[in-house]
Amino acid sequence: MNKKIYFASDFHLGIPDHQQSLEREKKLVAWLEMARQDAAEIYLMGDLFDFWFEYKHTVPKGYTRLLGKLAEITDPGSRIPVHLFRGNHDMWAFSYLQEEIGIQLHRDPEFKTFYGRNFYLAHGDGLGPGDHGYKFIKKVFANPVNQWLFRLIHPDLGISMALFWSRKSRHSALQKEKTEEERNLRLINERIRFHSEELVKEHPDLDFLIYGHYHYPVETTLSNKSVQVVLGDWLTHFTYAVFDGEKLALKEFRV
Repeated sequence: MNKKIYFASDFHLGIPDHQQSLEREKKLVAWLEMARQDAAEIYLMGDLFDFWFEYKHTVPKGYTRLLGKLAEITDPGSRIPVHLFRGNHDMWAFSYLQEEIGIQLHRDPEFKTFYGRNFYLAHGDGLGPGDHGYKFIKKVFANPVNQWLFRLIHPDLGISMALFWSRKSRHSALQKEKTEEERNLRLINERIRFHSEELVKEHPDLDFLIYGHYHYPVETTLSNKSVQVVLGDWLTHFTYAVFDGEKLALKEFRV
């Protein structure tokens, strides 16, 4: 039997408070331990942390259980490749996670082939039509000069500011819709499905397109019979996808 490929996204560790974040972190560690038993590779599709920034001599404190488990999985003996596609909340992950923990970092969407099936992998932010304000802000955040300027802010202040604005932005966005589910489904249909349909016109041999970012787990068959999967999140859904060489299944993790 083929070893499996695992995908999960949007853990947002660090919010809404230490205790709830810690509970989710322990659940994530349990999932990683489960996945390592038969995994060929593990893909974390973005927003592992609600905020992450690497200063010259420090990184955000905490997450020791998670980082230890990831190092254990990637170290000799197990050496299972673990990948992180940087999302909009952890776009400032630079080299620490790769050098110290052994995670392979990805900055842009990628095409992959597993067991003869073709995949498109992306966090999902900034894809599809619209969202011009965010696309502009993303370029600002990706600018090396702005990253250098943020590094001048003391970590206690910088991290506190970032977490405050992250929570405020999320709350503001949800006020515009009746429910979070309604908002996320609308954006998936307006942006991600449009992006996927355009992509399969150029790459009709794609079998699966996998995204994070939108926090709602949903599987959609596209016009050319490719399958689009939005992974959901680990704030409320605790969902992931697993590919066994033939089928891709969207599942809920239960301890």
